[in-house]
Amino acid sequence: MKKTLLLASLFAMALSMAQAQKITAAGATFPAPIYHKWFQEYSAAHPGVEINYQAIGSGGGIQQVTNGIVDFGASDMPMPDSQLTASKVKLIHIPTVLGAVVPVFNVEGVPDLRFSPDVLADIYLGKITMWNDARIAKDNPGVHLPGEKITVVHRSDGSGTTFIWSDYLSKVSPAWKSGPGSGTSINWPTGVGGKGNEGVAAQVSQFPGAIGYVELIYALQNHISYGAIRNSAGTWLKASIAGVTAAAATAKIPDDYRVSITNAPGRDAYPISSFTYLLIPTQPRDMAKEKVIKDMLSWIVKSGESEASNLSYAPLPQNLAERVLKTIYSLP
Repeated sequence: MKKTLLLASLFAMALSMAQAQKITAAGATFPAPIYHKWFQEYSAAHPGVEINYQAIGSGGGIQQVTNGIVDFGASDMPMPDSQLTASKVKLIHIPTVLGAVVPVFNVEGVPDLRFSPDVLADIYLGKITMWNDARIAKDNPGVHLPGEKITVVHRSDGSGTTFIWSDYLSKVSPAWKSGPGSGTSINWPTGVGGKGNEGVAAQVSQFPGAIGYVELIYALQNHISYGAIRNSAGTWLKASIAGVTAAAATAKIPDDYRVSITNAPGRDAYPISSFTYLLIPTQPRDMAKEKVIKDMLSWIVKSGESEASNLSYAPLPQNLAERVLKTIYSLP
């Protein structure tokens, strides 16, 4: 009897071990709050599945997934053709949610500010160095701006949020486009660095006179003031789910989903908006893991999207979600 129970116990243990899947992933901090929530919920509903996501920045996520170090990656920047071609692992982009990057600031006694595109670019180029500069004052009539030095804060790591920010600045400022340009890592003309969205948020909170850029949820969670931006139609807008959705509405999204929606047209479009992506291998080394990842992706689209707005992300538009689901079902 004891022998039978022991064999049954060993069999159950072996079965449990066979079903257990530990999946590793790394990348963008931009969507980290919603990813952590999704992965925890999916694991809780699927005993034996553990998804370990490290928010190390899009640059790190791309590097790890293209070298086969993690099971999948995450990036806010669509990988260019050169990176996809050079990758040791063949990858597909799966858009998950949309979000907004906002200019956060720490100016005593000033809870709200407006930033025109050229002013934002020239602050980050080091051409505007004081908060009471005439160009900032022109955008903010009636606001008492102190004669305080501006401390520029940027990302110190390879970052999709930096790509979104610099992609936007490249579209609205010829000087930026011909200077620092766009990318996950750029040569900053001025400022101090912070690691991750959380690092930039912390730096801005700690330094009076600081300005930085973070995904909207980090500004909200850390109670940091963030500014309105004049969009391409001339409308002053603060970031919102509606503004991000409007930015995506006019986008022509290709079959591989790689698209930029910064500085989108439309009166209601928030100008620094972006999709964020999971980078999924299309030739899996472990079919058992691939089965779990495929199921997790379909769960995200069918169930997880409904939770996006609670964390200030915009869910995928319904027609795009249907396209993405077909892509997921076509994976091996």
